[in-house]
Amino acid sequence: MKLAKLAAVVVLTACATLGVVPVAAAAATVAAPVPIMPLGDSITQGGSIGGYRLDLGAKLRADGRSTDFVGSLADGPSSMPDRNHEGHPGWTIAQIDANVTGWLNTFRPRTILLHIGTNDMYGSDPAGAPRRLSALVDKITNQVPGADVFVATIIPIRFADQTVRTFNAAIAPDMRAKAAAGKRVHLVDMYPAVAIADLPDGIHPNAAGYSKMATAWYNALKAVPGSIGGEDPPPPTGDGPCTATPKVVGSWNGGFQGEVTVVNTGTAALNGWTVQFTLASGQTLGQIWSGTASGTSPVTVKNVAYNGALGPGATTTFGFLVSGPGAASLDAATCTSP
Repeated sequence: MKLAKLAAVVVLTACATLGVVPVAAAAATVAAPVPIMPLGDSITQGGSIGGYRLDLGAKLRADGRSTDFVGSLADGPSSMPDRNHEGHPGWTIAQIDANVTGWLNTFRPRTILLHIGTNDMYGSDPAGAPRRLSALVDKITNQVPGADVFVATIIPIRFADQTVRTFNAAIAPDMRAKAAAGKRVHLVDMYPAVAIADLPDGIHPNAAGYSKMATAWYNALKAVPGSIGGEDPPPPTGDGPCTATPKVVGSWNGGFQGEVTVVNTGTAALNGWTVQFTLASGQTLGQIWSGTASGTSPVTVKNVAYNGALGPGATTTFGFLVSGPGAASLDAATCTSP
């Protein structure tokens, strides 16, 4: 036994001398799981079956992702590996707003999945719910600006469908505007993912409905590099003294919002730039800002009058909306300068 201990000491001493990290020490350097906060009401809590969190967690583990659901509550079957969340049955947007600061300070989530507003739809002021949600999202992004906040349109309510549709129609452009302003806000169009038939009581999904929600969340997370770890934004590429780095900043059923950051990597000022990238088959570019687009395969975007002149190291960003089938994704873009 003494010889075994002595051998261990010799190995560790040799490792330290040679700069080699022992296996146990190397394991400590593995990146910590990405903290994800499921945030909302009873639809997030999910009852005894664990809601969408059950299937979403399974999808993330099957994909090799190291994530950790965080929150002050724990629900779901005992066999569920990760049961934490901030889903509070019966709560409104205002109640979440009144408590979210403490939760964010405690758990410091890297990613937030927000589905809230259902209880506001049959409350005293459903018309004011979009304004309350907007304020809540601003509070979250101001407190944790480095977190990706995925904001869902709420799923149907059998007896208040038009009220839900009105709410969702109001929040969608507001969330896209926040993303266009540089906030890490991503719209997830959850409403069409769950059918009325998946709601036994007209409000809460059954297991099939929660599984559909899990798929919608998973697809949205996969579209945002870094939100579930293991990914970096696409590396910038270019043919000239500038680079163009594309990313998806929000997605919904049948479309997504993208943006491209242009950087002058040269030593001289640029007097204009041209970026090219390719969309998936069937997808088309719609609205664009801070750039002028032409073509479809590839798409060509040129600067506008106010952002063509870039000094060495300077950057500018343009954004756009894409519609059509397929995943919300963008291939690497190229940048050239006349």
